[in-house]
Amino acid sequence: MQLNFSNLRILNDLQNAYMEVIPVPNIEKKLEGLSRSTHLAVTCSPTKGVDETIELSGHLVDMGFEVTPHIAAKCVTDNSHLSSILKILKEKNIKSVFVPGGDRPEPVGDFCNAYQLLISMRDMSVKDMSIGIAAHPEGHPDIEEDVLIKELIKKKDLADYVVTQMCFDANILGDWLIKIKNEGVDLPVWVGLPGVIERGRLLRTSLRIGVGDSLRFLRKKTQVATEIMKSSIYYPDSLVESISNYDQIDATNLAGYHIYCFNQIKITEKWREAKIASMQ
Repeated sequence: MQLNFSNLRILNDLQNAYMEVIPVPNIEKKLEGLSRSTHLAVTCSPTKGVDETIELSGHLVDMGFEVTPHIAAKCVTDNSHLSSILKILKEKNIKSVFVPGGDRPEPVGDFCNAYQLLISMRDMSVKDMSIGIAAHPEGHPDIEEDVLIKELIKKKDLADYVVTQMCFDANILGDWLIKIKNEGVDLPVWVGLPGVIERGRLLRTSLRIGVGDSLRFLRKKTQVATEIMKSSIYYPDSLVESISNYDQIDATNLAGYHIYCFNQIKITEKWREAKIASMQ
């Protein structure tokens, strides 16, 4: 099969994708059928805390997966707690961590935001570990866009890559990718892609986390709304194709996809593998 530039872009980005899982009881059983080459990110629950994330990450490493745990700043009590977390990760040979601020309304300890935690990690001379930071191409329900950009710029020299919130609008995303690069944020970006999931769960979660302008499709009846509402199961094919067809996509630092599957692991991975196979 001869691939055009758009399909080559889709193929590359999906091959570089990894999947986010949420710590719940017996989640390991859902992962048993996955290839051990699958890269998994483990979220940090604002109620259950970061220690559960670290524990599950260790189990997944023992199962043979490559793992990136989320260390939410607001869930870390102090430098001693942070040091113990990093020690466990080193013992498990975990090479990547993602540092968001966290969804807790109030911090459990000394760290109120990701920047403060990143500074402590720098002061601890964290080595042999890639550090990711969060970004919001489609906005945040509680933070102005210019503040989000300033915070991203402030954190960029303390990190190695960027992971975005779940996105729905290829043009908003593409324009944002160009903007941050022009602002000097020259880090690889893993774009948050909704996986193959039940429509109601997707919309409830999207409204809860807030994805800015793209959620206005519910009122504007845009093409995205039509795609999501026409079936009880959402497939991200059209979104992936629209991103790859953004006219300046090759001028951006899009590195691949961070897939939000909401623990709908099997069906999402089946879709990714089938999409890749159809292009080879």
